[in-house]
Formats: sequence, C-alpha cells, structure tokens
Amino acid sequence: MSASTPTPGAGPWPPGAGLCTAVEGVHYLVGRSEEVLAALPVATADRAPAAALPPWRAVEYTASRTLLRALLREIGEDLRGGPVAARPGGRPHLPDRPDLGVSLSHSGGWVAVAVGRDRDVGVDVQTPAPVGDRLLRLCCSPADAEALTALPEDGRRREFARIFTVQEACVKAVGAGLSGRPWNVPVALGQRTGEWKGEREGARPGERAEAWGRVGWCAPRDRHPVPVACAWTEPSAVPTGGRR
Repeated sequence: MSASTPTPGAGPWPPGAGLCTAVEGVHYLVGRSEEVLAALPVATADRAPAAALPPWRAVEYTASRTLLRALLREIGEDLRGGPVAARPGGRPHLPDRPDLGVSLSHSGGWVAVAVGRDRDVGVDVQTPAPVGDRLLRLCCSPADAEALTALPEDGRRREFARIFTVQEACVKAVGAGLSGRPWNVPVALGQRTGEWKGEREGARPGERAEAWGRVGWCAPRDRHPVPVACAWTEPSAVPTGGRR
C-alpha cells in the first residue's frame, strides 16, 4: 500500500475513524476523543492512572490508549490488557511488546495513535490555532512563510498546522520531542510525503552532530478533518522505544 492508504471496512472504532497504512508495517488511527470513549471500552489497566488526572487530561489519556488498543487488535497484536507505559521523557512504549513502536497524540478533542512493527513511529494531530510571524519564520522556508502570511487567517492556521504536524511527528519518531528541534525538519507548503535525514546538533559549540537516521513521513490532506502526520524510522531488530 502507498502512504496513508485507508483500509476498507468499518473497523472496531468510532464514526469518522479508519485504519490507515502509511507504509508496510506502519499503521495509524485518528478520532475524536468523545467518540472513541463512547464506542470502545476503556481497559482496566488504563482506568487507575486516569483516575489520578484532571478530568480533561483523563479524557485524553484514556481516549488515546483506548484507540491504540483498538488499532493493535485490528492488526493482530492484541495487548490483552497489557500495559501501555511511558518512559521518563513521556514517550509511550509497550513493556510486553518491545518489537512494536507506538506513538500517541492529542489536540483539541482529537486523538491519533500509530504502531510500527520492528521500527519506531511518531504521530501528531493538531487542531489549527493562531500562529505568529516569528513561529512561521522559524518553522518554514522564507518563501513559504511569506505565502502563509498572505493567506486568510483560517487558511494560514490550517496550512501551518499541516507543516508542524510533520515536524512534530518526525522528532517523535526518533524519541526527541522539542529537543530534536522540530523546526529544522524541512517541510514545504502543500507537501504530502517526504523523508528527513534526522540529525541532532551537538550539545556544545564545535561538537559533531549525531545522525538519527532516515525518517519517512506522510501527511494526507484529504483523509482527515484535522491535520495529521505519521512518521517512521527504518526497520530495526528492536525499536529504540522498546530498549531499556
């Protein structure tokens, strides 16, 4: 299947969600939090941690993990109640399945989840929001920043969110978050697929950069109601998200 190919069939998920295959072995799902929780049962393993969170955060927590479990069941990797844990930096992982890379995202009532077999993945969903000139010029090429500035407000918000979801998904795939400087991931206005040769800058001046390796990504424009991007590393024996 090509990047972000929807899988036919209704699937065990809420209306509007549908299994997407980015590349072989990499799958993701997107849905509204309230619809996920109305359509799918919350696992016992996720209830206790959620009870200690503020209500809004508990919804994000349970919806994202519930949708992840549904995705795992659909691709034949049912956790059967096993834990979805988080590392100290917040990166999710499956202690019982170190061969599977996973990623979670939530924004404005939406959740997105991704799974990669024998590789790491990153997924990001963004509800469009106001964006200032400084952020535009940090994350975009000069030509794209100028083009975005000329768009009406709604269009500027949506098109910038499409770019930033890719940047976020790529650094999440290598386990870096903001420390990976997502604004350095080159994404052109309107681009739907691409690769990033991930490279971490040296911690101190003069220190050599460290390569993360090649990261592929897709950002469908017509598949989802909100901007979503999925990124993945090259296959490996064990995803870095599963290493201790």
